[in-house]
Amino acid sequence: MDIRALMMGLAFAFMWSSAFASAKIIVQAAPPLMALSLRFLISGLIGILIARALGQTWHLTRAQWRAIFIFGLSQNALYLGLNFVAMQTVEASLAAIIASSMPLLVAFAGWAFAGERLRPMAIAGLAAGFGGVALIMGARLGGGVDLYGVALCVIGAIALTVATLSVRGASAGGSNLLMIVGLQMLVGSALLAGPALALESFNVAWSWQLGAAFSYTVLIPGLAATWVWFLLVGRIGAVRAATFHFLNPFFGVAVAALLLGESLGVYDVLGVVIIMGGILAVQRARVAEKLG
Repeated sequence: MDIRALMMGLAFAFMWSSAFASAKIIVQAAPPLMALSLRFLISGLIGILIARALGQTWHLTRAQWRAIFIFGLSQNALYLGLNFVAMQTVEASLAAIIASSMPLLVAFAGWAFAGERLRPMAIAGLAAGFGGVALIMGARLGGGVDLYGVALCVIGAIALTVATLSVRGASAGGSNLLMIVGLQMLVGSALLAGPALALESFNVAWSWQLGAAFSYTVLIPGLAATWVWFLLVGRIGAVRAATFHFLNPFFGVAVAALLLGESLGVYDVLGVVIIMGGILAVQRARVAEKLG
């Protein structure tokens, strides 16, 4: 792995993880589903315009349209929608930790339901990763964490896991990657618009912090992180690129602590280190499986 790929991986992990802190600022001042639907609408339109300028097309294969709908529903509407609602009562750091367990859930579900073989390193990584999550959750439950919010985060992570497994064999999009990403966002925006209008009222506490957080969420986690991810995958492959997910718990907790002042306990720090080690072990086992 060259230095450019390393820097791209670090940048992606940071941008992806920082989305939880900016989302927390947004949902404290605006209706979560309305804000997220608007974010996807803006990000999606920008992505499609850039894609068209680059010569990309929306004439896609049936498998690609299927992937667009599945990810628009599961990743954008369910996973992020549930997380935005949950972060009204759950700290951004805890939401980031639960979401970061997704690589562990994908590996476990692939073994349990798809018959995929796990190397001993992957089994140890799964045990360590889930143990780290249990350690943090045990400490947080003792501190009175909102169980409803935690349940929404868990359901969101499971929804994203199911989507990841269901489209694993579909074409990634080739030269139309940015177009596919933009269309996924428009699907998410459309699916969230109905519940937002039905369940929420337009009460917004306007401030420069809200404007900055919303703009950051649209441009950085929404577009830049996705673009960097695909560049990274094109440079070193999806399996090797996924190794950088092990940094997500650390960055998610660190950004929330620095930006939002969220407190960290000893069990939080220890759990994050254990989860990082578990994810890294699972991903390194996948790399070894790919090469071997």
